[in-house]
Amino acid sequence: MKKLIFGLFLFCGIATFSQDSLSEGPFNQLIIRGVTLINGNGAPPRGPIDIVVENNKIVKIQVVGYPGVAIDDSKRPKLKEGGKELDCSGMYLLPGFIDMHGHIGGIAQGADYDYVFKLWMAHGITTVREPSGRSIDWTLDLKRKSKKNEIIAPRIFAYTGFGQQTKDFNPLNDAPISTPEEARKWVRANAERGADGIKFFGAPPEIMATALEENKKLGLRSACHHAQLDVARWNVLNSARAGLTSMEHWYGLPEALFEDRTVQDYPLDYNYQNEQNRFEEAGRLWKQAAKPYSEHWNSVMNELISLDFTLDPTFNIYEASRDLQRARRAEWHEDYTLPSLWEFYQPSKISHGSYWHDWGTEQEVAWRENYKLWMTFINEYKNRGGRVTAGSDSGFIFQLYGFAYVRELELLREAGFHPLEVIRSATLNGAEALGVADKVGTVAVGKLADFAIVEENPLKNLKVLYGTGAIKLTETNEVVRVGGVKYTIKDGIIYDSKALLEDIKNTVEKEKKKLNYNIKQPGIKE
Repeated sequence: MKKLIFGLFLFCGIATFSQDSLSEGPFNQLIIRGVTLINGNGAPPRGPIDIVVENNKIVKIQVVGYPGVAIDDSKRPKLKEGGKELDCSGMYLLPGFIDMHGHIGGIAQGADYDYVFKLWMAHGITTVREPSGRSIDWTLDLKRKSKKNEIIAPRIFAYTGFGQQTKDFNPLNDAPISTPEEARKWVRANAERGADGIKFFGAPPEIMATALEENKKLGLRSACHHAQLDVARWNVLNSARAGLTSMEHWYGLPEALFEDRTVQDYPLDYNYQNEQNRFEEAGRLWKQAAKPYSEHWNSVMNELISLDFTLDPTFNIYEASRDLQRARRAEWHEDYTLPSLWEFYQPSKISHGSYWHDWGTEQEVAWRENYKLWMTFINEYKNRGGRVTAGSDSGFIFQLYGFAYVRELELLREAGFHPLEVIRSATLNGAEALGVADKVGTVAVGKLADFAIVEENPLKNLKVLYGTGAIKLTETNEVVRVGGVKYTIKDGIIYDSKALLEDIKNTVEKEKKKLNYNIKQPGIKE
């Protein structure tokens, strides 16, 4: 109860700041000068390059010299009256990042949309897929405001949680979905509402099959967290065959890889409502699946790839399971994590994802082995041509919006992805999975002006994408911080990423002073 009250108080108390002091534009013409381009399609960097944007469309990408050698200024694109030049000489420009699993805050966390959006935008995230949220109408309203740039926000793709009913969206009059025909009715109503897709958590096979069939017929996309309550009868392979377009996390994938069992090896005193049970045993699941590169392992992988199925692993959201102390002490928490959100993260038998009832070495060792096997599958899926995207699922388990997304990129790198493959997962692959690769995902003529610009080379060190940057020693033996996204550009509007972070830092500091709150050791009795 304490967490809920705390969250509601802060949810209502955070101010919404004016966009004017944090952004510029849009302009009838924007020329970004002298960047090194990492365009998102796997091609190596090149530069210096001038990029010309007119009315939110890229109209020219022009090489303007060689490293250390510039061409004559008279040959460079000319600025029109009323246009804006942005000198980014020596900087790196990437497509705006796509977070494929971004929940827009939460009442229990005390995180309102303004706080969440600014953290995302400060990290170059210009597109987000919300896989179910407070309500579809609330999310669609934010989507409309973002599209009109009335708020500081990434563009939003809204997926409704399957069966979700709200006061404004009750296709079944609050009754749970219990028949295939009710599933069909709900899916049709969801499409009419304007949702971009559906987020499933699992259901009886006949209901899942009908819902996916109808959703596919309507041309919408889908995602699924294959929860343990239904996965024994309907795993990832069943979903992909029925038309699911992407899976979240990894639930349902080891189950599809079982060879000598049909259900997870649950201890006989297991209780799903006990989250330590749930997550502790999840850390032992991949060892129960077929061995890497075995016949069954290969067969499942190849079939998923043949179905053009997308894997959205969200590695970062479970990382505390393999190193709790590291996750708790991430350096950004003190300045950027709201007190209410920090409180939500603490051990609890009630709050989702706060499963640290008695977590220690044995659980972490099991989870490290889990990661090795999981990452092996994801990396090989990519190697064989399968689509892997980047999603964060922030707001739980010590993972903070924006920062967690960069950590997801680092974990893809750990899994074996080349840095260029990491960036492709974060940009083009996400755009393809959403069906908007003709508009965003790479830097190409005709596409929208969504960019992340950073002063350091992110391919050499992904840590320079964190809002806190990376620590570096200079030639004069001085310790400095470098990096952090400098500009996020969405729809041709230039956002000062560091100013967005400063805005959030000030908000957090005000809340801490108001509550006399110290996030270092809340709720722990000595």
